[in-house]
Amino acid sequence: MVITGDVIQAPRILDGTAKRESVGRLGVVAELPTDRLELLRRADAIGFKLSIVMPAFNEARTIREAIHAVLAVELSCNAELIVVDDGSTDATAAVVAEIDDPRLVKCVHPFNLGKGTAVRTGAAVASGTHLLIFDADSEYDPGDIPELIAPIVAGLADVVYGARIFGNHTVYPSLRFAIGNRATTLAANILFDSYITDLHTCLKLVPLTMFRDLTLTQRGFGLDSEITAELLRRGVRPFEVPVTYRGRSRAEGKKITWIDGIKCLAVLARVRSRGVVGVASGSVARRVPAEISEYSATTIASLEAELSATHDFGRRSSTDVDIIPEFG
Repeated sequence: MVITGDVIQAPRILDGTAKRESVGRLGVVAELPTDRLELLRRADAIGFKLSIVMPAFNEARTIREAIHAVLAVELSCNAELIVVDDGSTDATAAVVAEIDDPRLVKCVHPFNLGKGTAVRTGAAVASGTHLLIFDADSEYDPGDIPELIAPIVAGLADVVYGARIFGNHTVYPSLRFAIGNRATTLAANILFDSYITDLHTCLKLVPLTMFRDLTLTQRGFGLDSEITAELLRRGVRPFEVPVTYRGRSRAEGKKITWIDGIKCLAVLARVRSRGVVGVASGSVARRVPAEISEYSATTIASLEAELSATHDFGRRSSTDVDIIPEFG
């Protein structure tokens, strides 16, 4: 670890080699693992297991490539990829069903319930210690995942965000998208007295127990805003790592619109009205428990029963593709 002023120069994990790169401003000195063997050793020592949740709605064109790209990454830790087909009307479910890999968990919503619900479904069936959301549209590079894990296993942080830094390995399809993200990020920083770079990054690595403890109600794209707002109001400040990003245009399938930006501001204000819990002691450098408890079978069963009272669907036990109802 090299420190220049107050900027930590951390090694970039790539093909098992170390490359120094600035990742953030912290008042601590720690050593990040510089190769996969060291990552594996430290991850094993803390019982680290990664659950990657990939929500998908009408992503037949990119879903196969996205799944294979994630599974091809040498993560140097135990991992599972949970793909949640959110009631797609194209061939997304069929494409996912064709892929056979023991690390792949397949879930299907009977109809479109929203990205937020899909992510929460993935969290309900996850078996890891940490949860990472990863979109199915190939805008993000799975090769950045090891760099998100490194601060966790080094004990530097328990929440890590992959930040899209303007002008640094990023391509935005339009000025509107870039300005919209900056404006909503600024609003979050003002409301919660924080200083994060990227409110709406997809790459949020959060301990599973912490994620499940958040008050999450958003069913659509608003969940991205709600997750970050909930973390910030609880005093958690994400450790940010720069990542690669190539944004899609509307013609390429981008589903976000300016209306979602307005909804985001409303979500931020609503979460702020819940009150600030207080700055968590050591929220940046905290270590997470080695043992993470899962939702009990009784909890998930009760959630399914509640929704089944009004909708005729439930969990399938005869196939590897589960139908998971909305919960929360």
